[in-house]
Formats: sequence, structure tokens, C-alpha cells
Amino acid sequence: MTFYERAKELVAKMTIEEKMAQMRYDAPAIPRLGIPAYNWWSECLHGVARQGCATVFPQAIGMAASYNTDLMYRVATAISDEARAKYNKFKSFGNTEMYQGLTYWSPNINIFRDPRWGRGHETYGEDPLLTGKMGTAFIRGLQGEGKYRKLDATVKHYAVHSGPEYERHGFNAVVSKKDLYETYLAAFKYCIDHAHPSAVMGAYNRVNGEACCGSKTLLKDILYGEFGFDGYVVSDCGAIHDINAGHKITANEAESAALAVNNGCQLNCGDAYLSLYEAYEQDLIEEETITDAVTKLFEARFRLGMFDDDCEYDNIPYEVVECDAHRALNLKMAEESMVLLKNNGILPLDQKKIKTIALIGPNCDDTGVLKGNYNGTPSRYATFLRGLQDAFDGKILYSHGCHINDPNTGNWCGHPVREAVIVAEMADVVIFCMGLNPSMEGEEGDTFNGGVAGDKKDLSLPLPQQKLFQEVMKVGKPTVFVNVSGSCVSLCEQDEQCDAVLQCFYPGAEGGNALANVLFGKTSPSGRLPVTFYRSTEDLPPFRDYSMENRTYKFFKGTPLYPFGHGLTYGDVEEKWLSDTEAAVTNRGGMDTDYAVLRFKTEPHPELLDFKKVHVPVGQTVIVRFEEE
Repeated sequence: MTFYERAKELVAKMTIEEKMAQMRYDAPAIPRLGIPAYNWWSECLHGVARQGCATVFPQAIGMAASYNTDLMYRVATAISDEARAKYNKFKSFGNTEMYQGLTYWSPNINIFRDPRWGRGHETYGEDPLLTGKMGTAFIRGLQGEGKYRKLDATVKHYAVHSGPEYERHGFNAVVSKKDLYETYLAAFKYCIDHAHPSAVMGAYNRVNGEACCGSKTLLKDILYGEFGFDGYVVSDCGAIHDINAGHKITANEAESAALAVNNGCQLNCGDAYLSLYEAYEQDLIEEETITDAVTKLFEARFRLGMFDDDCEYDNIPYEVVECDAHRALNLKMAEESMVLLKNNGILPLDQKKIKTIALIGPNCDDTGVLKGNYNGTPSRYATFLRGLQDAFDGKILYSHGCHINDPNTGNWCGHPVREAVIVAEMADVVIFCMGLNPSMEGEEGDTFNGGVAGDKKDLSLPLPQQKLFQEVMKVGKPTVFVNVSGSCVSLCEQDEQCDAVLQCFYPGAEGGNALANVLFGKTSPSGRLPVTFYRSTEDLPPFRDYSMENRTYKFFKGTPLYPFGHGLTYGDVEEKWLSDTEAAVTNRGGMDTDYAVLRFKTEPHPELLDFKKVHVPVGQTVIVRFEEE
């Protein structure tokens, strides 16, 4: 029997009440049918999350900066190994609880259309093709290619979702058909076509007046109809309740639940589907629709091997969690996630000439910037301070310098700005580690930004860091600026005044070791920006405007500080296009380097057509070929 046939046979034995209960994310056990309780909610955005210790890889935006789909697939395979290993142990307790299952609500493939959006660092950037290809590699690595599905991947948030965070429970994103298909839905279609994700998560907001989790247009017509999606849909947490409470489309939760299920949302994160029986009694939904929904859900559970004893993933041992191989892979991805934005020749730093380094800034020894959000807990980690201390033979003088964002914190602690000036005066070179941290850009509920709830008000460095930077620069020493953030920060002063500028997205547990390897030349930086680095929000349209006019590299009319795709290496690399589909990449000196070749078209606007990551040794030429469109 197929998984579907087995699911259909099992669901036929359930009462209507039992079926409805199985449509909740915290589905109860049905002992008479031998069905254990199951919680559908697990997370693995960049490593198994919220389950204790796990390998914490770079945040999604950093992995996108690698432009390396092969490496992304290996990372996702490691993540799914650790997830299965944990599940294999957890199920020995008789059931699994929240975050302990096999159905993972990752990846986030929304388009990072505006740098003010707090959750943008959970995405793969501003380009639909980059997002689609990186998402595809991630999904394939999670789901495996065996008889059974290794994990269920869930692409989210469908659709047209990128802020404002504090309005998301009632916000209506108004978009043209062109922007809808070319920008906001393109990565979803690409991933469905190329990776067949098990699930899709609906977004909180409305699109052109329809609530995403109950939208006939988005779900029935486009997702299931045009895109041919054959998996299941889960609501974002509380999103069904929002249909009546926030969007005011329905009068109550019974109507909201019926609207969602009738249009193809089978699983509810939240408790709105507790009202399904009320909807059924009011003839708002038919039992056949409920049966079809539950059959989809149990087909997924059968496909994951939950009811069988011959699943090829059942023997993955717990010892794979944070194993040496995964730590090495993590280091490699962290190195490739870093983007060298400017270099006047100061990098890589020469340990033979430099005896003392001043390491200054609030992100130097912060473990939070390593972990990002939706993260697990590393049992070992290397902050930037620790990584540089372990790698440098000379002396490192460290100064925190200032609070990351509060100008009123720290004055009673001995004037940390003065300490920073002192260590700068004593050093041969100054390395700043500044920027943001995940509490300053994130999901609704993050408190730093007050009324904008996780979104950024602007692109500026926080005021205490601006003051610290200006005071230390007066010392006049050579400077390397390491910006740590999950999004664009305006680095105009740093680009003008510093000898080198490096973008370090939240880099995972090995971040400090990766930074040291890049700064000291053990490896050549090879990342490229997955987003445009603008100069100011004054260059951008209003945040709530979902038109793509004057947004991202495709449509921006101004001059960015650093364009999408920008990234330098330590190799003297020449890229020469031999035809529309063939490029010669020559490394004329410096050092061996990885290098991402990006293929664009220019009309009617710039557009990324494809990309490939290659290794180019010094003195060699690598021919890179792309398929014709």
C-alpha cells in the first residue's frame, strides 16, 4: 500500500471529533488506534533549534552570502542528521513533545524587500532566484532521498510577508500581479518545482484583501492549482484567529477555521481549530473536507516512517550531534558567509609585522551575535575575541567600548570609550567589531525598537557606537571595521575612513574562528552580498509600500554604497565572459580563493539568472559554464 492508502485507511476509522483534533499542531493521542500524541512544531532555520545542544550554523542570510548551493546541501544534511538523531532518542519516551518531532518549519523564503524588516536575516536575501536555489538545496538536504522522508521541510511565510512586524496580524499587503508573481511568489514556485517541500506555512497578513491562511487566490488557485503543490499547509501561530480578530474578515473563530480549511490550510498552529466542530454543526464545512485534510497529514506521518520499523534513518546515532565533522562544516560555512566589502591592502593581516591588535566594540565577545534567532545552543563556541586570541601570536588588547545601543549605560563603569582610545593608542592596528545584535532586529515581540517591534527605524549604527568609532578614529591607527548584523547597516563613514570593511552576518558557533581565519589569511573571503547595502532609508520608499518600485538591486534608482552581489577576495581574480553562458575566471596572484560567478541579464532591468561557486588556485583559470535559458 502507498503512504496515502495507509493514511486513508487509518483516517476512515476515526470519528469526526478525532479527525478534527488531529488538525491541531499539538495533536492528541488516539490510543484505540495506536496513534501516539504528536506535536508538529519544530524549528531548524540554521541548525536544530530549541532542543538543547546542536550545531549552530550561520544565520540564513549569512549562508545565502556564500552563494554555494553544494555547501548549503551539506549543511542541511548535517542538520537533518542531528534532527533524526534527537528524534530517535526522544521517541523512546513513548511520544515526542514540542520541538522534538520530524516536521520542521523551515526555511524562510520570503523576499527581503526592505532593510528595515526585522526578520530579514532569517531569509536568503532580496533576490528570488538566489532564494529559490539556496532554499532548494536546504530542503533537499532536510528531506533526504530515501524510501522515507528524512524530515518534512516547510517553506514560509506564504505569501508577500516582510513587515511591518507590529502590524502583521491585521496588515494588508497590496501588490500588483507582476510583483506578486515575479518577486513574492517566485521562490515558492522554484522550491516546489525543484525540491518538492512537504509543507507550506501561511503568513499572518492579508494580500490584496484576503487573509493568507484562508485565501482562495493564494491557496486553492495558485498554490494547489497553478503551482501543483501536493503537500499540506500549516498556519503561522495564531494566524487563523487573526482572520476574525485582526483582519475582521469573519465574525468568529468558527468562521475563520472553516474559511481556512475549505481553502486548503489543513493544520493549525494555535487553537482556532478547536472551533471546527462548531463550524461543522453550522454547515460551514463538510466532513469530507475534514477527512481529506487529515488524510494529508497522516500521509506525511507515514512518509516519515513514524509507524514503521524499517526506516533508514532510525539508526542515526545521537553522537552525530555537534560532531567534529559538523563543526568543521560549520567553520567552512562561516568562512564563506563573510563578505569583504573594502580592502586597501591591509588584509590579510601580516602576523610578522603586527605585534599588537586593539579589538574594540560591543560585539567582540557577545555569544548572541553568533547564534542569531531561531537557534539551538552550541556547547562550544568561539566569539570574535576568543577566535582572534587563539589565532594571533602577538598581543590583543580588548575594549568593549560602549553599550551596543544605550547611550546612558556604561558611564559609571569607568568611561569605556576612554579605555578604547587607550588600547587603540597602544596597538599597531585597530579591529572594530560593531553593528547590531539579534535583539535589535527580529520578530514582533522583540522590545528594543519599541513601537516598531523588531523592525529597524533606520539603517544607522546606534549612537553609542557612532561616538566610539569617531573617538577611536582620532587616534589615527590603521583600522579594519567588522560589521556584525543580519541586514544592511549604513557604513558610509566606515567605507570612507577605514582601511578595510568586512560584513559578518550572524556567523554561528564557529564565528570567531572563521573571522580569525579570514583576517589572518588562512582562508580567502569569498562571500557576496545577498542584499543591497543602501546609504540611508531616505533612498527608499515607505516601509509599508509593497510595490517593488525603487527596491532591491533590480529596481533601485539610486547609487548604493555596496551593490547586491558585491564581495572581494584575496586573490587577484579576473572574470572574463567568453559568451552569454561561459566565463573564464583567472587568479593572477595573491592566494588561492573560492569565487562565486554571478550571471546577470541587464534588460529590462538587472536580474540574476544563475550563479556557481568555484575554487580558483593562484595561476590557474577555471571555465564556468551555465545552461542557456
